[in-house]
Formats: sequence, C-alpha cells, structure tokens
Amino acid sequence: MKIEQIIEKIEGEAKLDFDFVDGQVCDAKIEFELFRGIEHILQDKPFLDSLVITPRVCGICNHSHLIASIRAIEDGLNNAGVDIQLSSKANLIREFTLSCELIQNHIKWFYLTISPKVNELLGISSLANYAPRASFVAYTITKAMAIFSGQWPHSSYVVIGGVSCDPTYVEILQAKTYIDEVIRFVEDVLLGVSLETYLSFSSLSSLGKLGGDMGGLFDAMSSSYLAHSGKGHDRFIVFGDCLCFKTGKSVPTQVRRIDPKYVQEVYQNHSKSKAVTYKQRQYEVGPLARGMISKDPLIKSLHKRYKDSILTRIFARMHEVAILLAYNKRVLNALDLSEPSCNLQKLDTKHISFDGVGVVEASRGSLIHKSKVKDGKIKEYEIIVPTQWNLSNGFGDEKGIAIKSMIGCSSSKEAELVFRSFDVCSACSVH
Repeated sequence: MKIEQIIEKIEGEAKLDFDFVDGQVCDAKIEFELFRGIEHILQDKPFLDSLVITPRVCGICNHSHLIASIRAIEDGLNNAGVDIQLSSKANLIREFTLSCELIQNHIKWFYLTISPKVNELLGISSLANYAPRASFVAYTITKAMAIFSGQWPHSSYVVIGGVSCDPTYVEILQAKTYIDEVIRFVEDVLLGVSLETYLSFSSLSSLGKLGGDMGGLFDAMSSSYLAHSGKGHDRFIVFGDCLCFKTGKSVPTQVRRIDPKYVQEVYQNHSKSKAVTYKQRQYEVGPLARGMISKDPLIKSLHKRYKDSILTRIFARMHEVAILLAYNKRVLNALDLSEPSCNLQKLDTKHISFDGVGVVEASRGSLIHKSKVKDGKIKEYEIIVPTQWNLSNGFGDEKGIAIKSMIGCSSSKEAELVFRSFDVCSACSVH
C-alpha cells in the first residue's frame, strides 16, 4: 500500500511517499519540489553581498547563515594572505548571538511542533497552551540577541574582522537580565528543577527528578512504543567549531577527526534538494550528534538505553537549551568591553581572489558555506545545510538517515513525527 502526504510548516513543504507492507513502513521517498536557487543568485555579486543575501536563505536559522558566510570570507582572506584577527570580544559576541538563535529555535520546535504531535499520537489530552510558552522564550531571547545584532531576523552586524556593535556595560546588564528571565522560565516550566541541578544530571536514573513539560514528555514517550521508534544508522558527525561543541564523527561511539574536504553533494532524482555524504557515507547531524561527539554523559546514558531513537533525538535537542543558557551566562561574564569590536584593516575588495569555507553549528546541525571569489566577485557559492544530511533519499544501496528512521513505523502519523524530529527546513535545502 502506498500513501502520499504533504508535510507543511517546515519553512516550506515536502512530499512524503510511504510504502506499507503488513501495516509497517517498509520504504519512503522524500521530495522537495520547490527551487529557490540562492547559490545562483549570488554568482557574480560582490563577495560582501553574501552577508546580506545568505541570511535570507531561512527565516529561522538566518543568523547561522550569516556567521557561516562571514567565516567563509575570513577563511578565504586568510588563505589569500590577508591577516584577519578577531578579538576575544568580537568572537564572544558572535557566539552569544548564535547561541540565542539556537535556543529560540529549539524552544519553538519543542512547543509548536513536537509536543502537540506527541500528545496527538499517544492520545494525551492536554490543557496546556503551548504557543504563549514558545512566544515568551523566543521573544525574550531575541531581545537579548538584538542588543548586539540590531535586529532579528536577517541581522547584518558582522563585518570582516569582527562586529559593528560596541556594547556598553548597561547593555551587557540588559542582556544578562533577558537570559535570567529565560532561565527562570526553563526552570519553572520546562524542567521543573533549577538549571544547576539539571546540569548535574549524568545518568538516566537522574531523570526521575525531572519535572515540567520536558519531564512530562519524557515520561510519556519512555513508557510508550515511541521510546524505541525512529532509529537510524547510529552514525553522527559535527563540523562546526563553535559554541561549546566538539567536532568529529562517531560510529557509533568512537569519535574520530574529520576534514570538510571529504564532504560531497549528490544530486537526487525527483527532488530539488541534494544529498550529502562524508567519504561516501551518510551521517546524522544536529543536537543528538553534538551530544554524542562531545560525549555528554546524560546523552550517552540515554543513547545506551534507547540508541538513536526519536526519544533520544528530541531529548538531546532540549538538553541543549540548558547547556546553551549556561554557556551564554559565561560568555557575557567573559566579555571585555575594552577590547576592539573590529580589527578591520584597509582592504581592496574589488581585486582580491580567494577560496574560503565557513562552518557553523546551526540549530538543526552542521552548516557549511563555500565561497570562490575572483577579482572581488563571487564565481561559485555552495551552501550545504543540515536538512541535506538528514533528509536525503539515500546514497548507493544505503537508505537516507530519516528514511531509515521511518522504516518500521506502524502509521504515517508516527512516521511524520519521526520526520519532524529532525526539524526539517525545506527553504534551506533547495539551492
């Protein structure tokens, strides 16, 4: 039996074709049918235009594209012999704003996408109004980000060699206040325990103390068939050297070094999105991958019991909210306002040529920008996004990550939940 389903609310839409045998998904096909072509739009533009155009790739992770773009430019300039040095202050400000974007994305995904779908699938009747909870965190954390970035979405405050903002002590205090507001919400509503207590959890047994919305979801899923649903290839990879994450690949528990030069895009039939492989193998990217590569004790404990199931994947993402909030407090405390915001030197942007690569950890996983510039103009621009890693149809005889995870689901609704556990972004993927 075949079932075709249109999936919306993923920054665009996708089409899923399911094959069922004996009441279970035995195969699936993912199609992204709309084409945006940002890579083509960038061709022959002055290379600095990428700082304005690439954030328009996505309305959710636009800041991640901005940081990846400036990293590609600065890497290329360094390769061309231009010495680009970031002050600690500039680097920390970039880290703070990127972290804020991940937090607001994780929270909105949890409350607006995952929690209602889990309740529906498990037949849980809930009186909770999730929209105000998501809105409060997203609004508050975005105000903290905007102190430095000026606006969100589509901020353009980064420049070669640093940032254009020069925050005052009062503005740092404002940012700290906003972060503290979000922490109070996370403690009272999401976790049901203090942030410090939660971050001391190191094993599965610790989660018995967890309350709030996250504890409720974990209890509901761990006592249901969803605890072991959605398992993929159990291979993970992280490229972004940023925030508090480590780079590497894990198959499944042995972490090894990686090199972006082995990343390869592959055209797919019936889809405008290309697949991505590393040394011709497929890997999952995202919060679960980051937890596994960083050897986070709580994520490792969950993985030992449930492997790369939908439960582990969802929990890993919300676990990052706590980690990133603590990280943001450290970043604000470490900012030295006496340092320069930008170390920009005089640069002839019209005649320079370079090849550069920028890598960052976006909310959904590793994001890679590659820029080839000749005489100040972009000759080739490549954007490799997390959804391409997680949502391909496969490579060779091997199923794609999400497809492998959906095989064995007993209904299209269960398969859709597995699909959404990767936080799909159609808009990012079709270039």
